[in-house]
Amino acid sequence: MTILLQGLILGFSIAAPVGPIGVLCIRRSLAEGRATGFLSGLGAATADMLYGSIAAFGLTALSSLLIEQRFWLGLLGGLFLTYLGIRTFLTKPADHAAQAKSAGLLGAYLSTFLLTLSNPMTILSFTAMFAGMQFNLDGPMAAATLIAGVFLGSAAWWLTLSLLVGVFRERFTPVWMQWVNRLSGGIILGFGIIILLSLF
Repeated sequence: MTILLQGLILGFSIAAPVGPIGVLCIRRSLAEGRATGFLSGLGAATADMLYGSIAAFGLTALSSLLIEQRFWLGLLGGLFLTYLGIRTFLTKPADHAAQAKSAGLLGAYLSTFLLTLSNPMTILSFTAMFAGMQFNLDGPMAAATLIAGVFLGSAAWWLTLSLLVGVFRERFTPVWMQWVNRLSGGIILGFGIIILLSLF
């Protein structure tokens, strides 16, 4: 349950920064309805889950090697999360949406899935985070639990976003999205600081 909860928090905070995919989902929610916006986000969450699975199961296979290098992996992962948190906190929301055509609900899902999948830096981010946070991935079940948490956390964010856009469409401004970035950046930064403090 601890690994699942950590995965939920991590998945939610990773998905929350408003980049081009986020703007695309917001625009689809406004123009085509909440279901289209949510399924667009779900496509991004699925791609994150796929890359996260590669990272988590790869780390599980190398667990004995990683245990020997716990300090350095923790240091690198903590520094990476600290950098990512500060960058997310300071980043202005994207002013343009990712380019993708939507042909119905399935098209909305597949388009954002492929767009997110086209960014291979995602797998490096997950690998650094998982190694740095030193999850107890002592077997396939633990890795699967972590990935399920990341997916559910990410999906929860996209559902929340699509619902909020539908309810507060007139008030959904760049200022609001800036605060979303600050909140998610603060959470990620907190993860990084906790990791670094635990090393010493």
